[in-house]
Amino acid sequence: MFRSRSKEEKAPTDKVTADLSKQPRDPEAPKGRPTPKRAEAQTQRRRASTVPTDRKEAAKRQREARRADLAKQREALANGDQRFLPARDKGPVRKFVRDFVDSRWCIAEFFLPLAVIILVLSMVRIGSLQNIALLLWLAVIVLIVLDSIGLAFRLKKQLKARFPDEPTKGAVAYGLMRTLQMRRLRLPKPQVKRGERP
Repeated sequence: MFRSRSKEEKAPTDKVTADLSKQPRDPEAPKGRPTPKRAEAQTQRRRASTVPTDRKEAAKRQREARRADLAKQREALANGDQRFLPARDKGPVRKFVRDFVDSRWCIAEFFLPLAVIILVLSMVRIGSLQNIALLLWLAVIVLIVLDSIGLAFRLKKQLKARFPDEPTKGAVAYGLMRTLQMRRLRLPKPQVKRGERP
C-alpha cells in the first residue's frame, strides 16, 4: 500500500521537472533549491565579507602592472609610439597638431626665460629699468596673444583641410598649450625639426 502510493507520487513529479526544464523559468517561480540553514547562510556571509588571504600579493601585482604601464607610457612620450601614449595625446589629429606646432617658432615658448629677465629688471631700484620692465611685460603679452591667434587660425584651416571627417574638438587648445612649453620640455618629444612642414 505504501509502495504503490510513493510510486504514484514520484511519477508525476518526474514529469513536472521534465516539463519545467523545457520551459523558461518565471522570476516569480520557486528557486528550485532548498533554502540554506541559518548557520550556513551566516558562514557564507562571513566568508564573503572577509578579505582574501593573498591580498598583499594581489596589491603587489597591481603595483607592478601599474609601474609597467607607466614605464611604457614614459617611453612612448619620449619616442612618440602611438600605442602607449596617454588618451589626450593619441590619434592622428593630435599627432598632426604636435608636428604643426613643433615645426614653427612661437613667441609663447620663450615666455619663461623672458619672464625671468623682466622680473630681474623690475627688481632693480632704477626707475628707468623698472619702466622698461613694465613695457617689456606688455609687449611680450601682446606678442604672445597675437601669435597665438594667428597660429589658431592657421591650425583650424589645416585641420579642416586634412581631417574633414574626424572630430577635431579641443585640438586647437591642445596646440596652444603646447606652444607655452619650451621645445626641449615638450612631451611627447618633438618628432619634426623647425621649418619642416608636417
